[in-house]
Amino acid sequence: MTLKYDVVVIGGGHAGCEAACASANMGAKTLLVTMDMNKIAQMSCNPAVGGIAKGQIVREIDALGGQMGIVTDRSTIQFRMLNIGKGPAVWSPRAQCDRGKFIWNWRTVIDHTPNLDVWQDQVCELMAEKGQVIGVRTIWGAEILARAVVVTAGTFLNGLMHIGRKMVAGGRIAEPAVSDFTESITKHGIRSARMKTGTPVRIDKRSVHFDELEEQPGDTSYYQFSYMGEARTLQQLPCWTVNTNAKVHEILRSGLNDSPLYNGQIQSIGPRYCPSIETKLVTFPDREQHPLFLEPEGEDTNEMYLNGFSSSLPMDVQIEALKQMPAFRDVKVYRPGYAIEYDFFDPTQLKHTLESKKLDGLFFAGQVNGTTGYEEAAGQGLVAGANAALKCDGNKEFVMHRDESYIGVLVDDLVTKGVDEPYRMFTSRAEYRILLRQDDADARLTERSYAMGLAKKDRLDRWMEKKQAIEKIEAFCKTFPIKAKEINPALEKLGTTPLQFGVKLEDLVARPQLNFRNLSEIVPELRELIESAPNRKEEIAEAAEIRIKYKGYIEREKQVADKMHRLENIKIKGHFDYNTIQSLSTECRQKLTAIDPDTLAQASRIPGVSPSDINVLLVLMGR
Repeated sequence: MTLKYDVVVIGGGHAGCEAACASANMGAKTLLVTMDMNKIAQMSCNPAVGGIAKGQIVREIDALGGQMGIVTDRSTIQFRMLNIGKGPAVWSPRAQCDRGKFIWNWRTVIDHTPNLDVWQDQVCELMAEKGQVIGVRTIWGAEILARAVVVTAGTFLNGLMHIGRKMVAGGRIAEPAVSDFTESITKHGIRSARMKTGTPVRIDKRSVHFDELEEQPGDTSYYQFSYMGEARTLQQLPCWTVNTNAKVHEILRSGLNDSPLYNGQIQSIGPRYCPSIETKLVTFPDREQHPLFLEPEGEDTNEMYLNGFSSSLPMDVQIEALKQMPAFRDVKVYRPGYAIEYDFFDPTQLKHTLESKKLDGLFFAGQVNGTTGYEEAAGQGLVAGANAALKCDGNKEFVMHRDESYIGVLVDDLVTKGVDEPYRMFTSRAEYRILLRQDDADARLTERSYAMGLAKKDRLDRWMEKKQAIEKIEAFCKTFPIKAKEINPALEKLGTTPLQFGVKLEDLVARPQLNFRNLSEIVPELRELIESAPNRKEEIAEAAEIRIKYKGYIEREKQVADKMHRLENIKIKGHFDYNTIQSLSTECRQKLTAIDPDTLAQASRIPGVSPSDINVLLVLMGR
């Protein structure tokens, strides 16, 4: 049987779902191929979305017209804004989700997306002719022709799971691995390697002594992920914290000889920033305890997730170690933690559109690019899916710069620097954090997304309404006069220096002791203006306040970004044979030849390329 589509997306995980919806919403006839329609967007590890920098990515996906924020809000059983005690550049939303409802909410989105079909099957072969992708074949004999193929296969390519010395082929617990497909890609000159990740034990909450745990409640604030305004409807549940102890560590160490991480069984690269519990013991031998977080998997299930206890030790060692903590002395588990090895492809062989440099029309997104995390995968999926659809129509590519989005930072890091461990996004990876706040993703991205056909009119209208309300508040604060005599008593009560003379309201907003909340109590006109704002007035007020309070920092960072854009505009791809430029360092010549950057700015971010090397290229470009 032969099927024909514009775009075929391989894999129904977080990257695949966003890629398929983006492609279809932009008008491309799209097919999503998944091995199990009942596990669409399965949360293979922690049933949570967001976190440090990851939450910003989800807000960006939503601002662009993606679906992860909408699905998360419909599935949330606890919401928290992390880092709220620090500056707004690092505020990061995080939601604990109902795992089962998350899947079915995604199914609802996919089932109601025009131009999108789903095919349950397993792809085993990539088809290509004369350097161009033409489609794929499946294990059941279907031939799917397409002008673009997006590979989002997650951990399934030659996946191998480990519990102690026991090894079982699989892409996820109880799910088969995909064989042969990697080889059908690498025969085209695309490099692959192996990575490793893992997941913790799952616990029956009926066996937990919660009086021995510390409760961690969620926020009751107005925050949510999507700008489209759907309030949370599910029951809100607490998480719980506990610490390991010396007895736990003693039992875990007794099993290290059978740990696949330390007996030579696993040779692939593991995550630095989400290590297994046994890796924590080896890396930090003097630590007497490590924090763990017990998190609900849903509002109607007894299954709980023990965050921080990822492990591939033998199952009896895992369970016995758990029992050394008072809260888990009678613990019953649904399944132990396990590690999994899988194939990924070198992302430096990709363009910033996530299209392969080796094979026209072939795109990669998610863990197959060497990343870890649902959010990183979904962000890549949206970029790959949108560009696959644009390619089918011959339209201009969609690429985001580093000062435009965390997704832009993510993609640029992957294709420029490559990976030597599973890549995870942090706020520290972004040099323009003040510009990439979670509160202004719609300001940065929605109009651009609408112009290219991804974000829909209702989303643009919501942003334009919000934009006008923010600007109205800013203009008010810039012009509203404050008289010293009238306001000084209130300022003294709020612990801030009295005024010597009259100022505009924005001068008071800039003070660290003052904010819209306490100023609204002493400036009734400000309170009335905020109350008159349409839809999500708290969010509008917060955005306006941040823009006023951090105006100087924002403008300064924009100036730095503008300077870097000058290098972004200097195209160098195809201009040089780097091996012949002896004034470049040997490492620089090797790195530039291997990666072949598009612009001078991209070249400057490649490890091993020094500022003096950039100056040499500037001279050769006549600059």
